[in-house]
Amino acid sequence: MYPEEICTPMREELTKAGFHELKTTQDVDDLFNKNEGTFLLFINSVCGCAAGSARPAVILSTENDLKPDTFATVFAGQDKEATAKAREYMHPYPPSSPSIALFKNGELVHFIERHEIEGNLKHVIAENLTSAYQKYC
Repeated sequence: MYPEEICTPMREELTKAGFHELKTTQDVDDLFNKNEGTFLLFINSVCGCAAGSARPAVILSTENDLKPDTFATVFAGQDKEATAKAREYMHPYPPSSPSIALFKNGELVHFIERHEIEGNLKHVIAENLTSAYQKYC
């Protein structure tokens, strides 16, 4: 498990942008039990591609006029049970950190895996997300 003092700034980067942290399995289930509307779920990580591309991209995507009703995040390597629970809803995709999932009415409709984040610019990932928002939100 990563020390909280390392993760706190990475958490705050997202919460300041309006993301809701899901720290327990109950938090995750509560989000999915609403089963209506759209939400983006970001699997956060301490890795360089999360810091350099994924977090900046998901934050940039929040500035779009058309966007999900809710932005949420779990922290892999820290909120282990919540992350494992979130990943149950992301099948058939294998566990991947970071990763970004868009849900509509509880159904997974768009997914960006780590290999699509690594080496990509934040603007490219944000454009991928905003295209998905245009289609599903």
